[in-house]
Amino acid sequence: MKQKALEPLRKTETPETEKQVRITPRKRVTMTDVARLAGCSQSTVSVVLNNTPGITIASETKKRVSDAAKKLGYVHQRAEAGMSSRPRQISIVFDFLATSPEAVVSIDGARESGWLTGHVVSAYQTLNDAKMEPRTLAAAMGPSIDALIYATIMTREVNVPKVLYDTKLPVVLLNCYSKDRAFPSVLPGEVAGGHMATRTLALANHKRIAHITGEMWMDAAKSRLKGYRQALASAEIPFDPVLVREGNWQTNSGYSNTRALMELDKPPTAIFCSNDRMAVGCYEALKELGLRIPDDISVIGYDDAEVAAQLNPPLTSLNLPHREMGRWAVETALETNALGGQDRFPLVKLECMLVERDSIASI
Repeated sequence: MKQKALEPLRKTETPETEKQVRITPRKRVTMTDVARLAGCSQSTVSVVLNNTPGITIASETKKRVSDAAKKLGYVHQRAEAGMSSRPRQISIVFDFLATSPEAVVSIDGARESGWLTGHVVSAYQTLNDAKMEPRTLAAAMGPSIDALIYATIMTREVNVPKVLYDTKLPVVLLNCYSKDRAFPSVLPGEVAGGHMATRTLALANHKRIAHITGEMWMDAAKSRLKGYRQALASAEIPFDPVLVREGNWQTNSGYSNTRALMELDKPPTAIFCSNDRMAVGCYEALKELGLRIPDDISVIGYDDAEVAAQLNPPLTSLNLPHREMGRWAVETALETNALGGQDRFPLVKLECMLVERDSIASI
């Protein structure tokens, strides 16, 4: 059954450090929200709301989309505001674009904010190639560019290219940060997310809470584990290293680690998987063992991937705020002095929101 609304964290429970800023992003209704309510794809919503020529959509579908947009208060974003005769452009330079959907979601969030001021948003990929990255950055910093977003697919520390320190363009770091904090940077609040996932299980009276981590060389895995340990401490639940298993983000590690956890003399009553893909493997292992979710054991995931809502029962998860991060990066670049080397900027961490479904039950 679903959890009751969570109480706000007390100040003593806040898992972020002093120099990190944890904020909850503004909730904007997106085409994805409209598509979910209308029971169709985002592409269909886009065709209907944009009156795309040459494509015929059934009138019933059009009505469902229109009704859903009206009910949710969706505002179709137009670029009239801030339009001028000069081409206006924002460049986003990613290391990798094709490895996961998060980059595309961030770009779409940036596009949403950019269009409000008449900016075209262009995306580039460097593949961390030593020869091609400087050329890519040079192409992305042309005369019509008003801001540049430097982004990575994995949350990590980066060595920002010297050209970005020397440019007069506003520069913002997306999903990455520099050691000198010379640029505004936005990241997911992973420590807070790990804390929220574990606290949700603790509030359901679970005391034996296991955690299947991601690969521990990655910032995301380390931060989620840190949040897990902090939440246990806040709930006065002793940390048991036997309940922590290192995974590899893949379904097979969720499966094998769940099997190992359930073979313990004192198995867990709840499992926090560090991503939804491992939670899928966790589900399979538990069902093979004849255990019911959530009656016999509760499970929570992370990422709120599309598969989470399709599992049986639907998986409670945390949503990575990549769309909100893309919006924040553009808004910050256009509204503040984001020139490199001017200040020491704090890390801004956007909250990973809890998406409650049916995979958690109270003991």
